Amino acid sequence: MAHVQGYKPLYSVTIEDIEALGISSITAAQLHRKLTEVVAAYGNDATKTWQHISQHILTPDLPFTFHQMLYYGCYIHYGPDPPAWLPDSKAAKLTNIGKLLERRGKDLLGSSYKDPISSFSDFQEFSVSNLEDYWKIVFEEMNISFSVSPECILRETPLHPGGQWLPGARLNPANNCLRLNAKRSLSDIVVITRDEGDDEAPVTRLTLEELRSAVWRVAYAIDTLGLEKGSAIAIDMPMDVNSVVIYLAIVIAGYTVVSIADSFAPTEISTRLMISKAKAIFTQDFISRGGKKLPLYSKVIDAQSPMAIVIPNKSFTFSIKLRDGDISWHEFLERVHKSNREVEYIGVELPVEAFTNILFSSGTTGEPKAIPWTTTTPIKAAADGWSHLNIGKGDVVAWPTNLGWMMGPFLIYCTLLNGATMALYNGSPLGSGFAKFVQDAKVTMLGVVPSIVRTWKSTNCTAGHDWSSICRFASTGEASGVDESLWLMGRAHYKPVIEICGGTEIGGGFIAGSLLQPQSLSAFSTPAMGCSLFILGEDGSPRPSDVPGVGELSLGPLLFGASSTLLNADHYGVYFKGMPVWNGKVLRRHGDVFERTSRGYYRAHGRADDTMNLGGVKVSSVEIEKVCNAVDESILETAAVAVPPPGGGPDKLVIAVVFKDSEGSKDNLNSLKVSFNSALQKKLNPLFKVSHIVVLPSLPRTATNKIMRRVLRQQYSQIGSKL
Repeated sequence: MAHVQGYKPLYSVTIEDIEALGISSITAAQLHRKLTEVVAAYGNDATKTWQHISQHILTPDLPFTFHQMLYYGCYIHYGPDPPAWLPDSKAAKLTNIGKLLERRGKDLLGSSYKDPISSFSDFQEFSVSNLEDYWKIVFEEMNISFSVSPECILRETPLHPGGQWLPGARLNPANNCLRLNAKRSLSDIVVITRDEGDDEAPVTRLTLEELRSAVWRVAYAIDTLGLEKGSAIAIDMPMDVNSVVIYLAIVIAGYTVVSIADSFAPTEISTRLMISKAKAIFTQDFISRGGKKLPLYSKVIDAQSPMAIVIPNKSFTFSIKLRDGDISWHEFLERVHKSNREVEYIGVELPVEAFTNILFSSGTTGEPKAIPWTTTTPIKAAADGWSHLNIGKGDVVAWPTNLGWMMGPFLIYCTLLNGATMALYNGSPLGSGFAKFVQDAKVTMLGVVPSIVRTWKSTNCTAGHDWSSICRFASTGEASGVDESLWLMGRAHYKPVIEICGGTEIGGGFIAGSLLQPQSLSAFSTPAMGCSLFILGEDGSPRPSDVPGVGELSLGPLLFGASSTLLNADHYGVYFKGMPVWNGKVLRRHGDVFERTSRGYYRAHGRADDTMNLGGVKVSSVEIEKVCNAVDESILETAAVAVPPPGGGPDKLVIAVVFKDSEGSKDNLNSLKVSFNSALQKKLNPLFKVSHIVVLPSLPRTATNKIMRRVLRQQYSQIGSKL
């Protein structure tokens, strides 16, 4: 097991060892007595020992170094993939899948069905081999309503390698979010929110009735803009109540959302507006962070956007002058006739293949891929929430994100289609204000990206806040580190971290964890429900599914909700061309390298192509290199690669530099790093950061003059320990 150097087996831990971590002698003696009793009770059974320690000895207020001492000491002789969390048989039967299997397990799986924990893997296999039956069950469990029922669940055809899902159906996912059903009433709380700076004020709660009324009014107002149904309308805003209302209104009224992150520079905004052919954009005058005014509307103007509807930040007086043709939020809402302001908006029932959202994901070229979500993609997102994250009525879900990334729409649909409550903090998630919001909103499921967790851990900003309402965490966006995940679990008395990995083009996950399986830190325990995974060998063929190994991951092609077209690229060429055929079906390319371990877990090893994942943001090497090449006149060319650190965790950005002059500027690499970071953060994303610069006489290239970044990644993997 990694990280065990310097740790002792638990039976060797002394009171003095515990005191050395800054724990008082009285407390150290008490902890040592408890530890001695546990070791005597469970002997060599490391998993039971850890289960008892994590639930009955460790608390959030104890130093994390003590948590590490007990975790690594407990599993010092265990080997790879020790479980940090084990499912409880009684609790498992109360999960969404557990309740389903208790009712219908024998009907679905036959006499082999035992219980939700023992039979979970069989049910996952059932979800792949019986796709039509599985998705019909999901629609029933989530109360999905169709205005026109589908002719069938799945129609396989050679012209569509991913199949045709729900042919002939009509529905509106936003309408489904706002529907009343047997599990939901108008008085149910659907959003809990708080603005940064109001941390001592009570949280604000929004009922389903209030959300419906707000969405309907905005939908009526959008119709006054004179746009054709189906037109693309962009949102470039923080993720708050207003942006959620606008998102749902655009979809319910039969238009298409264009997702743009509020951190983007004007050139990035402009690119996305042009690709999507957006006819209007919703934005905000300023973003308020730490008492500072960060301009947003001015960036939209610089991007030469179409007509903008501008929402004022209530932290500041609305005093900016609007561009001709743009509309203030107040004026926009006043367009709705008084007689319609409380009248239900009859949502547009869309053909199943209609676009509801256009999102963007960087490929291996400089232009981002424009990925349309249809009416099925929101159901896939919500289904992952139902099955893997166990989201349902009574849950309060917080997940710091933005509508510019897939996790924004994912959060909306995961909560509202499953009858849960969305918790939105309008501010930075990196400080104690957010930690207090999690406490006050009584969040039951907290979603994270690992970079946020690292900041919390380093600043200890969660100290003093009670996170005991949390029942589980979810982590996505980038590879997580073992110590960060262990620390996070310890903030909520060792509730599990469910890792989930997917993609914008999938609308959810293809690999995940489950509350019905033991969870190992920074690892995935199962393919996602309805998904089949294949790790390719060196010959390009799928490895046997139960054999450990590392290789490029590919997916079974029949993925409900996954993309079937791209606005600006050849979908078949990107995802299917050149892929191996398995059981008569061409596999779908994903591009990540994955490992199946000896104990049956999966671990991510980064991208197989030249797309990087930096802080949860996918970006192409080409985009990074364009910026870096222009930083200094002495630079001939650069190559950007992402290097995984040896102890796990998110990739680090390494820039290989070739100077025009062989002597170049080798003596000023620190200054060059500062310049690179400044340019990348200004022109691409404020989260990007160069960790290391390597000077080369020339870049390795293929015979056709393409940069061999994979070779650079291999060469620089040894740098990881120094980053």
